[in-house]
This record gives sequence, C-alpha cells and structure tokens, in this order.
Amino acid sequence: MDRQSPPLTHNPKGELRRVGVEIEFAGIAPHDAAGLVTGLFGGQLEMVTAHRLKVAGTRWGDFTIELDTKYAHPDAKVVEKPPRSEADWDRQYQQLRVEFHTRTRELIGDVVTGLVPTEIICPPIPWSSLTELDDLLEALRGRGAKGSDASLFYGFGLHLNPEVPSLSTESLLAHLQAYMMLADWLRDAIDVDLTREVLPHTNPFPKGYATHILDPDYQPDLDTLIADYLAFNPTRNRELDMFPLFAYLRPDYPSPLFQDVLVKPRPTFHYRLPNAQFSSPDWGVTTEWQRWLEVERLAADPVRLEAHAREYLAHHAQSPMSRWLDKLRKWMHE
Repeated sequence: MDRQSPPLTHNPKGELRRVGVEIEFAGIAPHDAAGLVTGLFGGQLEMVTAHRLKVAGTRWGDFTIELDTKYAHPDAKVVEKPPRSEADWDRQYQQLRVEFHTRTRELIGDVVTGLVPTEIICPPIPWSSLTELDDLLEALRGRGAKGSDASLFYGFGLHLNPEVPSLSTESLLAHLQAYMMLADWLRDAIDVDLTREVLPHTNPFPKGYATHILDPDYQPDLDTLIADYLAFNPTRNRELDMFPLFAYLRPDYPSPLFQDVLVKPRPTFHYRLPNAQFSSPDWGVTTEWQRWLEVERLAADPVRLEAHAREYLAHHAQSPMSRWLDKLRKWMHE
C-alpha cells in the first residue's frame, strides 16, 4: 500500500472513495482559471453568471470556478422570486428588479476581483486520481496564482472533503478522536498562515471537547455525538467542520445551525486547515492528502488509538508547560 492509499479505500457502497477539493488563490480571474481546467481535463465551459463559470462534462463531473464572495453573484432569493401578480406592471417591475440586482452584483465582482480569492470547486475525484490535481496547481502557479503567504490579506486555503469510509457512529467517533490528538501536529506540519490563524474559519477545537470525546467511557449514539459536538462547537468555524456530514446523516435534526444555506449536506469530512501554498513548488493536493491520511490511519488502528488517547488525557491533566507537540512528533517519527 503506497503513501497515497487510505487504510479503507472504499465507501459503504463498495465504491472507491472520492475526495472533493476546493482551491483558493489570487492573481487569476475565474475565466482564465476555467481555461486552465478545460485545457487539462476537457469539458465544456459554461458561463453561469459574470463571475461564476462551470466546466461541465469532465470524466469526474463538473468544476465550478468563481469569485469566493456571495456579493459578486446574484442572490437566488431575488432572482427566483415570483412577481406579486400576473399583471404586466408587476411582471415588468420584477424583471427590472432582477436586472438591476444582477448588474449590481456584477459590478461588485468587478471591483473586488483581486481582493477576494478565486475558488475552484472540484467534483468528487477518486482518491487514486488526486495526483492529477497537482497538474492543475502547477498550471495555476505558472500563470501567477498567489496563495496564503503572498499577502497579509490572503487567508486562502485548500480544503479536502474526503468521503467517509463508514457511516457508523463508531467510525465517525474514531476519526474525530484521531483528529483531536493529531490537530497540533497538523498545524505544526502545515505551518498555518498567520492570517488564517486570525480569521475564524479554521478555529481549533476546544480542549474540553477533545477530553470529553476521548474519555474511554464515551460511547455515544449518533444523536448524542451530534448534540455534544453542537454543545462544544456551535459554529461552522472549525478546522474539521462536521456540519455537512451530520446534516447529511440527520437532515431532520432539530438545530437551526443545520439549516444554514452554507451547510451543504454530504457524506464527507470537511477538512479546511491547509494553506494554499503556491509559493512552494513541492506543495500540492497530495501533500495535504498525505497529512490527512495520518488521521485516517490512527482512526483505523483501535489499539494505537486507545493508547494515544490515554497519553493525551494524561498529558492534559498535567501542567500546561509540558510539551505535547514533542510527543506528537515522536509518534509521527515512529
């Protein structure tokens, strides 16, 4: 098994697991970035709005390339709102309102281009094909894409959305536990950009939540796992955002947080910690995928997971002056 392979390669349906990837950068407008996508992966370029394009029909599905701000795109609530009546005046008024709104959003996009990131949202790709996305990063780099470290204003990231290997509560808990123990090592290995540390999107989990779920007596059912997550993390702003997965598993869960339009239910982990490190020629999707796999490997090894959980709890019961990161580095070396 090579370093690209997860310990569990297939999803609950027996299909090869897929990974969604989101790439943020500056220096290239959406239309130019979309041209790079079609040049590498084929497909048909479609204009959705002035600052949102789609590359449809690649062998993996559709890519979306857009300015990463909702204010550059028409609001569906405005565009799809029906006229107050079928009277000609009401229909004309609604049409003028939509045209004005659409043009205003287009102008906003024109103004903020270069200030907000361009984002490429890739379709779910089999994990065995992730190396091909490194060709896209190389093409973006060659065209002048700028990442997290190019400016203090660039809090850009690369998000991974790995399809879960199992929908069982035991598996979800094991991955959460593994992440809690490796989070500090991941932050150290990635060297998370200062701007991204300041922005709320990748906030770490509170230590109280980590110790809660690492307790050897903690054996929740799904609703308890979700309730405890929400109690400690009433926000999407976590380095490993579980809202999309929980919303997929329990669409009727009684929490208004699950109704947020930004929560896209799907059977994946939403891992948003990595920088967009275009300045490093050796950095790529597979770099971050390999780091993520350390979480999956620990989650898939119950003996090691239990032993490390005991060490974690013992450490955090001691003085904060002790060096947990040194212990983590020793684990990873071993």
